[in-house]
Amino acid sequence: MTLALGFLVKQPGVLSLIQDAGRFGACHLGVSNGGPIDCEAFHWANRLCGNELGVSSIEVSIGGLILFAQIDTIIAITGANMPLTINGQAKPLWRSYHVNAGDCIKLGYASEGVRCYIAVYGGFTVPPVFGSSATVCRENIGGLSGGKLAVGDIIPYEKKLEVSDIKTLKLPEEYWPNYTRDLILRTIASYQQQLFSSQQQRLFFSTEFTVSKNCDRMGYRLEGPRISSDVDGILSEGICQGAIQIPTDGQPIVLMNDRQTIGGYPKIGSVISLDTSKLGQLSQGAKVRFESVSMERANDIYHFALNSFKCTNLITCDKP
Repeated sequence: MTLALGFLVKQPGVLSLIQDAGRFGACHLGVSNGGPIDCEAFHWANRLCGNELGVSSIEVSIGGLILFAQIDTIIAITGANMPLTINGQAKPLWRSYHVNAGDCIKLGYASEGVRCYIAVYGGFTVPPVFGSSATVCRENIGGLSGGKLAVGDIIPYEKKLEVSDIKTLKLPEEYWPNYTRDLILRTIASYQQQLFSSQQQRLFFSTEFTVSKNCDRMGYRLEGPRISSDVDGILSEGICQGAIQIPTDGQPIVLMNDRQTIGGYPKIGSVISLDTSKLGQLSQGAKVRFESVSMERANDIYHFALNSFKCTNLITCDKP
């Protein structure tokens, strides 16, 4: 029997998860989509490895992950500012590297941002569940065993091609995201917005909210003045990513990738996907405001960002 090779987890860090682009088409079964919280950083990591943008990678929250490579390949690390070392040597993020069997890849703890992404050339070889390898711990599906990485796990990797002659790449610094602690969340009005008076709507869009300690892959609860609706609740219904629920305590919750698939709180709007990615890089105490945008404006923002991503030229590195 041939043992699977890949990357040995020496130290799993605070929360490290296998994620691909996400699990779609299963919400009617009560299965949320999962996937990377910060799609921008996730896609850059894969592009730096020359991958299709949705292949299986590792999302590292807060930091502390240590891996040992068991095979020669190329990796790329993007996202939150976590100190990276390979065999004890400090390396910058936002670029790809050749690694060899026996190499030690270590991520320290984030000084800016929350989540980092590790991609490997060709993607990790993780079997899909409901069509995706995305890990959703609450539902115990995806990844290696339905949960976060643990000491001794081997993340399987099937070597695709000889990679020693493939050039490594880096993203120019001017394109690196700024994980600021003050963020404007562009928001499309909900069809339930009429459940909030004009006064409450003005209060919502003119208030600075604070990210509470209750922020995770399910949702970001915010703290600020109480926002009131004209109803105590609604019939439970499907919920999209970015939806802003207003529970009975009046403190908004922005729902993220691992949200429940249905809910009964009124929704004042929905944050656009580019900005939920930015929100997912904020930690407790960060400040956010909401800005109303039309559906047409949101579509323009998305396509402008997509075209910019496709047109951004990566720099070929001279040394591995």
